Amino acid sequence: MQGIFVTGTDTGVGKTVTSAVVLAAIRKFGPAGYWKPIQTGIEHDDDTAEVARLADGSAKEIEQGGIRLPRPLSPHLAARLAGRSVRIEQLMVMAGRLESRRFWVVEGAGGLLVPLNDTEMIADLIRSLGLPGLITARSGLGTINHTLLTVSEMRRRGIPVAGVVMVGEPNAENRRAIERYGGVNVLAELPVLKRLVPATIEAEGRRAAGQLRQLVRDSQEEAGAA
Repeated sequence: MQGIFVTGTDTGVGKTVTSAVVLAAIRKFGPAGYWKPIQTGIEHDDDTAEVARLADGSAKEIEQGGIRLPRPLSPHLAARLAGRSVRIEQLMVMAGRLESRRFWVVEGAGGLLVPLNDTEMIADLIRSLGLPGLITARSGLGTINHTLLTVSEMRRRGIPVAGVVMVGEPNAENRRAIERYGGVNVLAELPVLKRLVPATIEAEGRRAAGQLRQLVRDSQEEAGAA
């Protein structure tokens, strides 16, 4: 499987917009796609539909399958209250059906250590998929600690860190600190977009395309080596 896994330092940090921007950027280099394996609160939020709208995604680019749960809670609790379970084995079967030639932007639910069930977390899913993680982080106060903790935990678990996308008002000092102390690259800085429409996503995708192109190349090389 070629692609990246978009995780975040928190819930509501901007993973969905980041995913749309990344999809808009990398489709310029070849076939791309988007997949949200787990969505909670589906009655209120549908990140798959939002990415399809923002990135003007085609039916082939947007994978609709996945585990969909009604309540806006952590997957383990949302599943329990719905009388269901979330297992990585289920998600790996779904992943095996994805078109292998596409570069997949896979969006997580919440952050790295969000539990899926009593024993597995989002981090375990990322490792099972064998994808590098792209961290979405806020740009403001507190982001250094949250981002470095996420970077550290990913590395401790053997998950390659593809880079960081910072969302919010540009903050050069926070960016430098994350890059210096985390040993990672900030691949893009996204403003808080007042108009979430395809045109603004496309423009941000063009701005980020140069930095994100290497992600596609690295993934293709790894897939070829495998």
